[in-house]
Amino acid sequence: MSTIVDDRYQLLAPVGKGATGVVWRAYDLLLERDVALKEIALPPGPEAAERRRKVVREARMAARLSHRGIVTVHNLAEEPERLWIVMEFLEALTLHDTLVQAGPLPVDLVAKLGRRLLEALRHAHAGGVVHRDIKPANIMLTGDRVVLADFGFAAFESAATTSMRGTPAFIAPEVLQGRGGTREADMWSFGATLYMAVEGRTPFRTVDSMAALIEALREPPRTPRRAGALEPVLLGLLRKDPAARLSAEQTHAMLMNVRRHSAA
Repeated sequence: MSTIVDDRYQLLAPVGKGATGVVWRAYDLLLERDVALKEIALPPGPEAAERRRKVVREARMAARLSHRGIVTVHNLAEEPERLWIVMEFLEALTLHDTLVQAGPLPVDLVAKLGRRLLEALRHAHAGGVVHRDIKPANIMLTGDRVVLADFGFAAFESAATTSMRGTPAFIAPEVLQGRGGTREADMWSFGATLYMAVEGRTPFRTVDSMAALIEALREPPRTPRRAGALEPVLLGLLRKDPAARLSAEQTHAMLMNVRRHSAA
């Protein structure tokens, strides 16, 4: 017998495990369409109420974002021991899957992907929301859409915490030092993601968690070998000092120059 959530959503099959919980493919019995449900189990004891408040707040933040480059949040269903975030379902590969299957991508394709992602990121930032976990596994590629997924760690900039969240190889140095997620930190993670896409490797020699954290704090990124006209963009985004890092506006202008350079 299939499970029905909130008397409306029929669970079909698990499709992945995100940073905050299991993601299910489901069927909306009311609107007769496929949706994705993120299942978030609540911890036992007094922490449950605080966790519930945080998840509801994060779902509301994500639901405010309306952009074709961001996964749409439709609804939130509550149960005593868990919450369900109801989202747009996408038949898509992640950028991570694409890189595993095809290897590094051409410079012009990465620049195009970067421009699409940056549009979505600028929309989120304009709404006061930071993502805090940008990485290839959270980027969906479907048709002509490049979609930023899993805002489960997003937070208002005014409510940034000092807890370290995200994937070590794609976390900005200042976040590793406990300074919380900001727009600038998102830009660093964006740069690390583009680096991975064009180079086929992370910006640092190691991916073992603790070694990667230490190296990200102390060492410059590896010199790109395949990036070509993208190299100044990557190195500008991966600057240690957030104040010296490329802004979204500067990055957009430079990516447009890469487009013109590729077309020449």
